[in-house]
Amino acid sequence: MLPTEHQVLRTDASGMPLEWIGLEQAVRLYYCEQVAYACGRPLYRVRGGINARSGRQSLVEVNSIIATHGTRARQGDNYVPPLNNPTLFRRDAHLCLYCGRHFPARELSRDHVTPVSQQGQDVWKNVVTACKRCNNHKADRTPEQAGMQLLAIPFTPTHAEYIYLKGRRVLADQMEFLQAHFPRTSPLRGRLEGDALS
Repeated sequence: MLPTEHQVLRTDASGMPLEWIGLEQAVRLYYCEQVAYACGRPLYRVRGGINARSGRQSLVEVNSIIATHGTRARQGDNYVPPLNNPTLFRRDAHLCLYCGRHFPARELSRDHVTPVSQQGQDVWKNVVTACKRCNNHKADRTPEQAGMQLLAIPFTPTHAEYIYLKGRRVLADQMEFLQAHFPRTSPLRGRLEGDALS
């Protein structure tokens, strides 16, 4: 079994990804009989107390992916996940989309392709990851005005892509499950399969 820092992917009964949960919440779902089925590899084996009648110790095996009863209303084509820097930086693979270099999160910033001062909005399709040096050089200009080239077109992640981007230490079986829900034309799918910025 793996150390407890791994998250469990929770889906609805139809298999639509919902969220990442911790071990304690997963065990609670099993105990409350909310788990419809499990898939993926076993992550944890949690032992409980001894049953007074049977003399057996309770045991819960928690898999990497669990489906819970019920279905959630489908996220329509108009779904827009909340925008935040950690998820944005993951979308862009921690690359500055101007100079193309990798940076740790503390050296990255959110750049508005069309600056807010020029009526640009703070939305997924208008923001990219930029190192602080490139962001300062670009200043309140568009890439064209600054003579800078954008290396990739910004995009809004789907719900499944957003769930992936929010995950920590995503396991191979969880990744395979989530990728099955990515659009075929997803830039993120292309990047993960080809390991390059699409």
